[in-house]
Order: sequence, then structure tokens, then C-alpha cells
Amino acid sequence: MRSIVIVGALSCALLGAAPASAAPEVRSAQFETYCSPIDPGLEELSGLTSMDGVLYAIGDSGTDHRLAVLDEQCAVARWLEVPVDPYDVEDLASHGGRLWLSDTGDNRARRDTVAITGMDPSTGAGELHRLTYPDGPHDAETLLIEPSGRPVIVTKELSGVSGIYVPVGDTSVDQLPSPGPTPLRKVGELAFERTATPGGPPFVAGSILATGGAISADGTVVAVRTYNDLYLFDVHDGDIVKALGNDPVVVAAPQQPQGEALAFDSDGNLLVASEAVASEAVASGAVSSDAANGPLPPIQMLRGAADLVVAERTDTQLATASAESESKSRWVLGAMAVAGVLVSLSVAYGVRTARRR
Repeated sequence: MRSIVIVGALSCALLGAAPASAAPEVRSAQFETYCSPIDPGLEELSGLTSMDGVLYAIGDSGTDHRLAVLDEQCAVARWLEVPVDPYDVEDLASHGGRLWLSDTGDNRARRDTVAITGMDPSTGAGELHRLTYPDGPHDAETLLIEPSGRPVIVTKELSGVSGIYVPVGDTSVDQLPSPGPTPLRKVGELAFERTATPGGPPFVAGSILATGGAISADGTVVAVRTYNDLYLFDVHDGDIVKALGNDPVVVAAPQQPQGEALAFDSDGNLLVASEAVASEAVASGAVSSDAANGPLPPIQMLRGAADLVVAERTDTQLATASAESESKSRWVLGAMAVAGVLVSLSVAYGVRTARRR
């Protein structure tokens, strides 16, 4: 997403448009450098996914004609040409042994259709699957694929209230017609509140804009990121849509110029990546030219990210069990008290009856 000036101006004009709920509790976390890309083809890194121990990455509009296969040091082992001419790829996912490119970027909200492109990770062969929104154009940078294969698109809205869309009929990605289009239906919303977490591009209310997503390898945790924070949701029975309606664990992301990409590895660690400094930020004077000409941002890792949700789930279960136990104890004590009163009344009645005789 390179249109920083456009997005920034609009978001500044809408500073009062976000929902007026309380800001979430944001946890701090220790990130470490996973690796540091050096290939200039990754300066607009926007999508990231891990499959079978291999990391794949793609940039957005202007660099999304090819996809990088990375080695353990984030050097490009090889490039795969995208099989169709993309418009604006903003996210990358993997499912069923294939790569799925989210060609859903639409900064100016003028596309009649968006698309998901399937790719073979070995040959690069693939096909286009067009999609249509039921309520007009949207910009979207988040693609999540449920264990069942159903794709879930989360839009990026300046209001901070993202729409959640799935194909009509809940069609899985590998069953979407090509080229389509397949109509989408709106199934929910994901509202973000502004946080005090630093980072992100200048002039943008980055903490309310959804810029990427990922699901853990076992399908039990889903992550959605903004420029500033990471939202981790507990997933039950593979239902991502339902999970996005629950309370998340919110973790402050490391400061990045324009953080958009994230992916879980097979161990439940979360990788986060960023585009380099935007040229528009340099032109505006918000960022120095020296910073723009510096090294690419590293890919950073939050170890045990999935475990944070597991721990939260355990705490919730223990709290619920404790509350139920306390409630049950109170019920038992109440019942005993009532029984005691009834016994006392019965005895008193018996004594009075005996005296009358």
C-alpha cells in the first residue's frame, strides 16, 4: 500500500470517525530478529506465509508480479512469476499445499472486482478467482483461510470498522470458479480502537487499519494486524468468522515503517514484516532521505504467540469454573438454609399441635 498521502489525508479528516469505545488493553512483548531481507525486490513487502518450513513473501502494487521463496536468512532462493497480471496484491496465505494471493488492494475504491490467485509453490502455475462485494468497492489487505478452505476477507476501513466477507455458499478457495466472479456476502465487522502504540507511517491513524492476517498451522489461533498492534483470537472448530467476534489478546507490534505482513510458523511463533520507508513520507519531510536509503526492515518474531491465546483461554476456563463452583456452593448453602428453616417450622408446628391436644 503505497498511497500514503491519500490514506493519510483521509484518515486525518476522519480522526473523529472511529468508534468511541474504550481502547483495548495492549500488552508489551519481546520481539527478536528472525532474519533481514536484503533483496530490493522486497522493499514493499506486504504478504508473508510459511508452508512446510519455507517462507514465501510478496510485495504489493508495482512489485507483485513475482513472489519470493526465501531461505533461512531471508535471501531470495528463487522468484516465482505470478501467473496472472495482478492489480494490487496485499496479502499472502497458504492452504492445501498451495499459495493464495490476495489481490484485493483498492486504495481509491474503484474496482468492480477483486481476486484471489492460486499458485503452485513449485512451478508457479495458477489461476485467477474474481470476487465481488455486495455493497460496493473496498480496500482489503487481510486474507484468512479457514481449515475448511473457506476464505475470509477483512477490509481496511478509515472508520476503524472493518467488514468481514466470505463467498456466497461458503465456497472453499480450491472450489472457487475461475475466472468467476463469485459474489461475497458480509458476515460481520471487526472494530478497532486507537491505541498509544508507536510506529507506522506518518499522518495515518495506523492503529485502526487492518493491514494483514494469518492463521496458525493447527487452525486454533488467528491473527489480524494493524500498523501498530497485533490482535490474536482463539478459534474453535475452525470458524474464523466467529472467532473475530470474540475478545482478542492485543500485543503491541514492534515499531516498523509500514507493517503489513505477518505469518505463523509451524511452532506457533508469529513473524511480522514491513515495507521500507515510503517515498511519500520522504517527500513530505516526515522521514529523512537517509532513513529511506537504509537497509530493509528486518522480519521480526514473537516466540510463542499462539501460546498467549492458549494461556488466556486457560485463565478464562479457570475463572469460569471458579465462578460456577462459587455459584454452586452458594446454591447448596441457600438450599441448606431453606431446608433448615422448613425443619424448624415443621418442629414448631408439631410442638404447637401436641400442646393443643
